[in-house]
Formats: sequence, C-alpha cells, structure tokens
Amino acid sequence: MGKTYEGGVPLVEVVRSGFVEGLHRGSVVVLDAAGAVVAGAGDGVSPIFPRSSSKPMQAVGMLRAGLPLTDPADVALVSASHAGEEFHLERVGALLRRGGLDETALHCPPDLPVGDAAREAVLRAGGGPRRIQMNCSGKHTGMLLTCLAAGWPLNGYWRPDHPLQRRLTAAIEEFTGEEAAAVGVDGCGAPVLAVSLTGLARAYLRLVSAEPGNVERTVADAMRAFPELVGGTQADDTRLMRGVPGLLAKVGAEGVIAAAVPGIGAVALKIDDGAARARMPVLVSALRRLGVDAPVLTEYADVPLLGGGLPVGAVRAVW
Repeated sequence: MGKTYEGGVPLVEVVRSGFVEGLHRGSVVVLDAAGAVVAGAGDGVSPIFPRSSSKPMQAVGMLRAGLPLTDPADVALVSASHAGEEFHLERVGALLRRGGLDETALHCPPDLPVGDAAREAVLRAGGGPRRIQMNCSGKHTGMLLTCLAAGWPLNGYWRPDHPLQRRLTAAIEEFTGEEAAAVGVDGCGAPVLAVSLTGLARAYLRLVSAEPGNVERTVADAMRAFPELVGGTQADDTRLMRGVPGLLAKVGAEGVIAAAVPGIGAVALKIDDGAARARMPVLVSALRRLGVDAPVLTEYADVPLLGGGLPVGAVRAVW
C-alpha cells in the first residue's frame, strides 16, 4: 500500500449545453469474483478514508463482540447512514430504550436529518438539530449496546483506545487485508481508518461471498434485505440495492462508494473533490465492466444538469 494518496485522474465530465464546463477527478478499483484487479484508474493502492463505507465492517466487529441483535432490520440500521426519516428515528429510539438509554448517551453531534424531506419536515415543525437525527446515530447506538453486552464502559466508547474501537479496528484490518495507515476522527466523532480502495473493494467482496451463518454474511444480508434503513427512501445506495439483485452498496462522505455482487466482483471508488454527483456515473461504468446491468444503473449513468429548471446537460463518466 502506498504511503500517501496521489490523487486520481479525470473520471467524470460536466457537460452544459454541449460544452464541457468541468471535470471530476478520482480513483476506482474493480475486482472480479476471485478478488483480482480487472480494471481501475487513478490511485487504488494508497490509503484513503472510506468514511461511512466502513460501516458494514464495523457492524461485523460489533456482532462479534456480542452486540445482541437478532432482527436483521436492526443490523441494517447499525450499518447505516440513515436519512433521518421517521421510521429511522423510531427504530434508533427503540434500540436505545432496549439498553436503558436515551439519545443523550450518543456521542455523535446534534444534527438535522440528511434527507431533504426529513430535514424540511423537522424545520417546518419548529425542530432543530438532535443527536438521534444525525445520520450515524444507528451506528453509535450499536456501539453503545455492544459495550453494554461486553461489559465495557460507555464513557469514551468513541476513543480509538477503547476496547470496542480496538475490536472494530481489527475487523476492518482483517476484511481489507491491510494495516490501517492512519486513524482519523469521522464526522460523527468515531474513528475512521485509512485503507486503500483495493482493500475496501476486497472487504465488500468478502462480505457478499461469505457462507450463510457467518457474521459477515449476516450483515450483508441484513443490508440488502432492508436497504431503506441503510440509507433512506431516496438514497443512492438504497436504490442500488433495490434495483440490482444481490448487490451490496454503501456510500461514504467525500465522494466514496463501495459495492459488490456475489459471484461477480466488487468496486470501490473515490471522487477527489468529494462531489457526490460524480460517484454514481463512475460506479455504473465500473459495474458494467463486470457485466452487471439494470434499469436503475441506466438512471444513474448520466446525472441531469439543469438550466432554468430544465435538463440542459449531464454529469457523466469519461472512464
């Protein structure tokens, strides 16, 4: 693994009225079903922060450490970056109450929902930022319940040297096959580990390829069975998992997304400037290189660009 991420190459162009007005650079790695790199661009071997794309591996670490969840919907929620819709908040609240906790126990910062409709509903009702509305509150609730089950202190559960975080670090390093190159503080306050895009794709391939009954397969199956809990009603990863049979996908901040299909392969990518609009066209291009196609991919291949409220161009992959 390289020491420092070198940055990517032009992957996406922004075309307005037939004129290319901008480019998004990034890196992408495509693995086949055996884990071999079959396509890629940019720097796929140096470390990046996967951000929330790490959540499935963190969920595996929690379950291995004793997180007492039997409902797959709850497993999906602790792997989620939820949109803050009412059904998300109700389930997070129920999990907290199961542990005798409320949202004041959460270390993630108060926030408005990331979903547009949910955020507008909160504001219309006169509400404001809350910890439970933060998109990582499901993960943090899972961390708290894991600590309760394992007998670990709740205080400082987010710190890298806490027994919980040491377990989650071990899970990420195991699944990516790499030692973390750096440990940072994610937007939610929990640790985020730097690994390569190749390692991230390898982890997702392992998640979907595991035998039934294995913890990693439990997480992958839960996320695919309840995709609306992983993201939200209109979230990109939710729509992908609904529309492509067997596909596991999870977005991360700063233009990251990882996906895998059992028996076919895996993809991980990062858009260097963090633009969310650029990652889906690249993911579509990568999945099609593996022979994966579905109507939802056609919808994401070209992201419409508007002028005066009407489509006048598109954000589309050039790789």
